[in-house]
Parts: sequence; C-alpha cells; structure tokens
Amino acid sequence: MAEDLTIAQGTKVEIYQSLIPQIKGLLDGEPDLIANLANVTAALKEQFHWLWVGFYLVKPSGSAQDNELVLGPFQGPVACTRIKKGRGVCGAAWQKAETLIVDDVEKFPGHIACSSLSRSEIVVPVIRNNEVIGVLDVDSEALARFDETDKKYLEEIIESISFAPVP
Repeated sequence: MAEDLTIAQGTKVEIYQSLIPQIKGLLDGEPDLIANLANVTAALKEQFHWLWVGFYLVKPSGSAQDNELVLGPFQGPVACTRIKKGRGVCGAAWQKAETLIVDDVEKFPGHIACSSLSRSEIVVPVIRNNEVIGVLDVDSEALARFDETDKKYLEEIIESISFAPVP
C-alpha cells in the first residue's frame, strides 16, 4: 500500500494518469470501505485543491420507502448531512443515475448551498448492480471548473473502489 502521494504536474489528463495508479495503490488490499473513501477524497483534494470532495452514501431514512444520501468521508468545509433523492445536484445525479457537471451552481434549479463559496460542481454516481448506492461530490470555488476530462477520470476512479459490504 502506498503511503505518500506524489503531486503531479502537467495537463489535466497527465495529472489524472499519474494520480489513478496511486489511488489504486492506496485501495489495494484494503477491505474497509470508509478507509478507502477517506483516502480517495484526500488524494483528490491534495492533488486538485478543490473546495470540497466527498462521498454521500444511500442509506435508509427511517421511512420504510425512502432512502437518503448521507454524508460519508470528505475533505473540505462542513457539509450537508442528508440529501433527499432529486434534491440539489447530488440528489439529481442519484435520481438520474448519471454524472452531472454544473458550471454555475447558482443557475441549477434547487441547488443546495452547503457552502456559499461553491461555484461549480461535478457529481458522479456510484452504480453497482444497476443501482445507485452513493455519489462522489466535488465542488470548486471557480465557475466552470469541471469538464468531460474530469467526468471520464472520476468515473474511472469510482469504478476502482470496491463497495462490497465489510464484515
């Protein structure tokens, strides 16, 4: 298991191509989901200096029929704890089961402002067995910070994480 992160320089593609094998090294042989999600968020935050990077996991809300996204491991300012399906960018990505890139969060209908500093966002759903079980949420202080390159490589990172239940 790798214990240090080498911060890459270069184009965004080169940076992701350097970072992904390091993330896979952090995950290799570690069965604990929370530890792995924590290391993924830390690696992304360290490399890109985004405002906020974290996971929300689908969990029962107490109601027999409703689930919610519940805050998981993250790096950045204090965050919203629970998000309903279809609400905000995270809830919309969950509902649609697709990655959403929002260039200006203030123009996104129903945006949840957990931090007034957030200006743009990308949310990548975690899909296993055709079901969304969580999302990776990334916020930036800059407008239009995320693009198709981020989408491609963040989706690849999500695929490398085992979301198997931990005994």
